[in-house]
Amino acid sequence: MTYNSRPPRESNQVVFGIRAVVEAIKAGKEIESLYIQRGIGGSLLNELKEQLNEHHIVAQQVPVEKLNRITQKNHQGVIAFISPITYQRVEDIIPEIYEKGEVPLILVLDSITDVRNMGAIARTAECCGVHAIVVPAKGSAQVNPDAIKTSAGALYKIPVCRHDNFMQTVRFLQESGLQLVCCTEKTQEYIYKPDFTAPTAIVMGSEEDGVRNEIIRIADHLAKIPMYGEIESLNVSVATGVILYEAIRQRFAVSGE
Repeated sequence: MTYNSRPPRESNQVVFGIRAVVEAIKAGKEIESLYIQRGIGGSLLNELKEQLNEHHIVAQQVPVEKLNRITQKNHQGVIAFISPITYQRVEDIIPEIYEKGEVPLILVLDSITDVRNMGAIARTAECCGVHAIVVPAKGSAQVNPDAIKTSAGALYKIPVCRHDNFMQTVRFLQESGLQLVCCTEKTQEYIYKPDFTAPTAIVMGSEEDGVRNEIIRIADHLAKIPMYGEIESLNVSVATGVILYEAIRQRFAVSGE
């Protein structure tokens, strides 16, 4: 199942110069990251800031040295990276899944910042038939060439939904009839207990901090992966694969495939 129709690009496009960045935003380009030199001003920059506010794009204020390391050309204090994928809205995807008569399986990634983990997770998710990946607009790995390569192109196939109000989006999933299953060590229940044949959003947190407490408090199920070794932790992309394939195992058992 593919909701992403934009043809793939090999790498993030770099756009520099205030007017060029303004026009890229007006043209509807997906801004992956945007850097503005500290201390600059002017009427053209004010126009850029208006576009940023209108399109809810967050810019980082950086020293000129950082910009000069990206390009030696006349960047006018502004450099943007355009994403190689088109981000989508999970609010648009969920109704489509139900209309097709399918049972939603959504993967929510809470602050996964490593691009290779992001790519590996997307590859597994696509293989498992996950309908979409949901990430926060802030504090999430960029979908850049490294992520695309690690995903073996899966990030071109599976919808990625990036949302500013992450908690509001998570609550929307619940309100849409999906159970929230958080993979966390803060429970005595294992991943085999939840009924994954129901509409489900699986939430994975970062290796450093895990799933944020605000999500844990509203989750329908907390589930952990059994551990018997001394290290007692898995890489997040491996952990995601383990819980996704438990979900697929249950769904296959019910369907008889």
